[in-house]
Amino acid sequence: MTRNLLADRGAYVVGIGLHRYQRRSDKSYVELGLEAVRAALGDAFGDPVEAWPNVEVAITGTALLGMAPSRVMLARLGASGLAIHQVENASASGSTAVAQAALSVSSGQTDVALAVGLDKPEAWRVAASSAGIPSLEGGLVAPFTHFALLASRYQREFGVSDEEIARVAFKNHRNGAKNPYAHRQKERTIEEIMQDPISGSLTRLQCCPVGEGAAAVVVASADAIEKFGLDPARCPRIIGSVSRSQGFLEPGADADSALTVDTARRVFEQARVGPSDIDVLEVHDAFSVEELFYLEAMGFCGSGEAARLLAEGAWDIGGRCAVSPSGGLLSMGHPLGPTGTGQIVEIARQLRGEAGPRQQPEARYGVAHMVGLGAVCVMHILERGQP
Repeated sequence: MTRNLLADRGAYVVGIGLHRYQRRSDKSYVELGLEAVRAALGDAFGDPVEAWPNVEVAITGTALLGMAPSRVMLARLGASGLAIHQVENASASGSTAVAQAALSVSSGQTDVALAVGLDKPEAWRVAASSAGIPSLEGGLVAPFTHFALLASRYQREFGVSDEEIARVAFKNHRNGAKNPYAHRQKERTIEEIMQDPISGSLTRLQCCPVGEGAAAVVVASADAIEKFGLDPARCPRIIGSVSRSQGFLEPGADADSALTVDTARRVFEQARVGPSDIDVLEVHDAFSVEELFYLEAMGFCGSGEAARLLAEGAWDIGGRCAVSPSGGLLSMGHPLGPTGTGQIVEIARQLRGEAGPRQQPEARYGVAHMVGLGAVCVMHILERGQP
């Protein structure tokens, strides 16, 4: 059996920081990243300048920046000689950076690791387009059309209306309106959300904005928490971290949902909790219908039940499980590299009880879920820190 390092030694989120997700600006990626990193270091240790030499490894997750962005950014904090890694995993790049930081700490290789998610909306270049293996659809099906087609099938199978799907965006825009770091910070009516159709039942406000931003997380060991005199109650523990890629699928299967089923089963088994234990879930809702798909795939409810439970308030803040209290990708935004790291920031804030008007009462367990091109899926489970 594979050894569970997270259970043996542990990895804790001790510092969190964000640069607001926003439309492209004149700010350099260095400015975006340093704001998030300094905030995370300050949150963990008080003084980011004094804290910086304590960081032993930094992992930057980015999908769009290109070769070697980290050194020129992190050098502004001081030439400490730390190890620097960069990971790219499409939309799950930031989630993968957190996974690598947790592995570094839980394996005993380091005591303090920094995970950074960072991107600006530069030109996209997907390597598969140069693989010499043409796709059957020839690149003609855009992501929003792909999910509109899946939504149409789901609606026919379970009798779900356009408005019921739009209510995902209604909830998440309402949550994002309370989040000062969100790309979209305006509460919307159902009528507004259902305007401006793009493809099938999906409208502009049911598709995530892709802009720029940064998120940072400091991950540390129990020894580091004691050494630096940190408050254990403010240090949620990462009790599950699983990364998977797509396996064999039956014709017509939704690859992202099938992959989520597999990843969720493994991460819940690793963490020794189940969907009924989870208080907060940050989910990959790049398109509104995805939230319904993944709630069902992860086992939070049965097939075809997520929309009904949404209408009953089960996924609201204060409900059975607060789903995307940050606003999710639909409102918080999806700047690619930062997205998965930012999910960990929100869950840590919730488990600390520091989320203000977005706070899920008595939150003990939180799940972060991201999928990316490939297809890949990365999930984390965090548990509230113990005094």
